[in-house]
Order: sequence, then structure tokens, then C-alpha cells
Amino acid sequence: MAELPASPGCLAVVGATGSVGGAVCRAAQAAGREVLGIARTPSAGAADVPLLALDAATVRPGVLAEVFRSRNVTAVVNAAGGWGTTAEEMVSAHVRIPERIVAAAALRTAAGAPPLRVVHVGSVHEYGPVAEGAWIDESLTPDPRTPYAATKLAGSEAVLRGDREGSVRGLVLRAVNVCGPGTSRASFLGTVADRLRATAPGERLDLRIAPARRDYVDVRDLARAVLLAVDSPVSGRAVNIGRGEAVAVGELVALLAEASGLPDGTVRASGGTVTSKGGDWTLADISLAQALLGWSPSIGLRASMADMWESTRPAEAMAE
Repeated sequence: MAELPASPGCLAVVGATGSVGGAVCRAAQAAGREVLGIARTPSAGAADVPLLALDAATVRPGVLAEVFRSRNVTAVVNAAGGWGTTAEEMVSAHVRIPERIVAAAALRTAAGAPPLRVVHVGSVHEYGPVAEGAWIDESLTPDPRTPYAATKLAGSEAVLRGDREGSVRGLVLRAVNVCGPGTSRASFLGTVADRLRATAPGERLDLRIAPARRDYVDVRDLARAVLLAVDSPVSGRAVNIGRGEAVAVGELVALLAEASGLPDGTVRASGGTVTSKGGDWTLADISLAQALLGWSPSIGLRASMADMWESTRPAEAMAE
């Protein structure tokens, strides 16, 4: 496992109160870094880091550039995302934020500062659907088929364009679906966890589960990849982050049910249709992440599901 070298200056994490952003903040803290969290509203998601309440989708680039200057920010992680379903919500979360980060960085560069390091957390769904059994590697030309995937790609392209123009040293991490502690309650697995919490022993939980197989990575492994990317000299390209394993969604639900401690047979599954933001098959080729970043996943899915379940315990129960 590659070690995380100390970086001078401050690391700004945009989307610091979300699942991925919070994990990045905690990992950066553990590595001894100075961290500034940026998010629209304060919450517990960013651990104990200084948090600036700022809407990065609407802030003027000059204001953001001054934040970076005054806080001695030398690297920015864009972990912002959204679970909105309208076109406007997706454009705001996925496109405007990276565009404003790059615009702010361009102002700094024009004033004589070195190009800002920007690591952008993109999505494997930017590639669009692929045939079952196919590996998704970085040579695949993106062909998004959903508004979610298209806006995620537009955000990634904004960062890569900024790299070509010299205003940032940009790197895009195209991540697969995320699991583990702090997973968003709006996600499929987050919804299942909530429903399991509400199920008493002896009750049945009926779930419609699509016959999909997807690559999932623990959010802590993703955070470690992000920090390695911050310190890497690699820029101007996308790198896949995943486990390199396509797992049946039903298997993940079974692992989560196992972690809940509810009796066998509690979950009664029936077939459903694929309604996700991507395709019904994802399998990331992660060899480039291993070669360029020295990264590989280390947390198994059983442990990830167990830790995810533990993280959903009510706060009062965790304090006992």
C-alpha cells in the first residue's frame, strides 16, 4: 500500500458534508493534513474540520479565488454531488461547481499563482452503458445516456479543460458506486438500510431488486485514492476507481441483511427493473489506478456492509 506523503498548504474539500467528502476529510485529518471543508450547510459529515458554509454552485469565482488565497489552499478536491432528479438540480451539482472551481483557479493563475491541484470525483457512469461482461477501462470513449451521467461528464470535462488551459493541474477519478459507512440515505443501499432498521424481528421486508451486477467500492478506499491523487504528478486524464468486481445487487442486500442481525429470510426479494443513474452492468478496470497512483482497494464488501450498518445506528444507541 502506497504511503500518503504530507502536502504543504491547505486541502480544500468541496462537498465536505457528503458521504465521499466527509470520508476524504477524515482521511486527510488522519494523515495530518490541514483541511478546509466547503459545503452549503454545516453538518456532522465533515468530521472535525474547519467548515466554510458556501454554495460552490453559485459563488462568484472571485470570491472563491479569495478563499483559496486567504486559506493558503494548494489543492482542491471536488467531492460535491447531488441526488436531485431535475435537470437544473443535476447541472447545479455536477457542472457549475467544477466550472466555478476552475474559474477561481484561473483567476489565481492569472495573478501569478501556480496552477491549483484539482482532483474531481467523477463517475463510471460517464462512460455510458456497456455490454454485460465487459471491462470498463479509460480508453473507452464516454457516451452517457442519462441526464445524471451526461452532467457528471460535463463536470469532469470542465476540470480536464482547465488542465489543458493551464489554470489547474486536474485529475478526474471516475468512481464506481460507493458503499460503506456514511453512505447516503438517498442511495439504494441507504434506503435498504433504513428499511431494515424499521423492520422488527419476525417481520418480513419485501424488496424489489433489479437483476443488475455492479462494481462497488468502499467510501474509505475511495477517499484513500483521492488523497493519493492529490499528491500524484499525474494530471490531464481520468482514472477509474473501483474494486474490479461486478457483484449482484441482491448479494449486497444479503450482506447488509446479515449485518443487521435480523433472522434469515427477513428479506423477501422480487425482481425489479433497472432505474439507476447508469447501466445494469459496471465492472471497472482499475489497473491504471494501481500503476499511476499506487492504489488498490483493501476493504471487502462484507466488512463494508457491516460498517455501513453500524453507521446507521441512531446516535443515542451509539452513545450507550
